[in-house]
Amino acid sequence: MIRIYLIGAGTPTPTRSRFGTSYILQVNKDYLMFDCGPAATHKLVKTGLFPTQIDYLFFTHHHFDHNADYPCFVLCRWDQSTGKENQLNVYGPSPTESMTEKLFDYNGVFAIDINARINGPVSQKVHQNRGGSLPRSGLKMNVKDISAGEIIEGKNWKIVTARAHHLEPYLESIAYRVETQDGTIVFLGDTGHCNTVTDLCRGADVLVANCWDHQMAMEENGEAPGQTGTIDAAKMAKDSGAKTLVLTHLGARISAAGSIEKAIGDISQIFSGKIIVSREKMCIDVF
Repeated sequence: MIRIYLIGAGTPTPTRSRFGTSYILQVNKDYLMFDCGPAATHKLVKTGLFPTQIDYLFFTHHHFDHNADYPCFVLCRWDQSTGKENQLNVYGPSPTESMTEKLFDYNGVFAIDINARINGPVSQKVHQNRGGSLPRSGLKMNVKDISAGEIIEGKNWKIVTARAHHLEPYLESIAYRVETQDGTIVFLGDTGHCNTVTDLCRGADVLVANCWDHQMAMEENGEAPGQTGTIDAAKMAKDSGAKTLVLTHLGARISAAGSIEKAIGDISQIFSGKIIVSREKMCIDVF
């Protein structure tokens, strides 16, 4: 089974219907999370998943709308663990490793919380009642800074990475291509049109693409560089040969009634495949 859970489908601007970015790709029994934006932990539970099911987390970049729920997710996953779960594997561009250390190491922001839950008698009893045993182990994770071009492999999937074009040189951005026996899904993250992303997308079946706003509006107001609008998303989908384009990271203007219908119309003039407009907590059975 290959399924996409659209956990967060918004931007840095909170609205009633969407806020921040996070996706989960289910490949058979593996659950791969891409980005961990605001309230991602709570939203994933609302889709029917649980933090201890997620063994892999990949960051596209480190804007807060893509990583703000990272400490909540990691601590919740560890706290709810009985010690029998798999170790969490985290990958992302620098400074993924140093950020993790500052949050969770012995002198980190959440060290006092972790220490209290390990040593507090009531916390120990809660852990035992949940099925855990004493002594309770500390937080253990496999965290790695990666660069564009690296390949990460699981049992039933392979991830190919490429440089995305977003806000260099202030932060690094990576796009992810997930190849499975059934098909290929690309998570573009926040990016503008660039050769590295175009090459990564070739032959993919599904593109999950940032679509901030209408292309003309973005070009007129100066918001086009380093971001994908309607026309760029359509061109990337067409050039890749994709069957499905999932529009996400939608801004407030393009999400409005009437506006999103215009966006679909403009995109369909270029891309003839299936167009899916994201909703938070939406599940898509891909293959």
